[in-house]
Amino acid sequence: MSQLTANDLKVRGVAAIEEVLNGQTEAVISVRGKERFVVMEVAQYHYLRECELEAALAQSRADLAAERAVQESAADHLARMERLLADNTAS
Repeated sequence: MSQLTANDLKVRGVAAIEEVLNGQTEAVISVRGKERFVVMEVAQYHYLRECELEAALAQSRADLAAERAVQESAADHLARMERLLADNTAS
């Protein structure tokens, strides 16, 4: 992963980002020698976001298959939450 200093960014602006991203998917911006930020093109961000959502969906499906989650309508969910609240209040 390419690296860009905060000073380069301050002096050269977006041109510095474009240069460092040429042929790279992402670049790290360091501030006072420490990695602080990552920049990438919007297309790469959308790709990573889609991967993250796919992973969350796969985990949700696995939870349902392993019966670690409840699948119910919104009305049933509210009724179950009200029962749980009533049970906790009575205790």
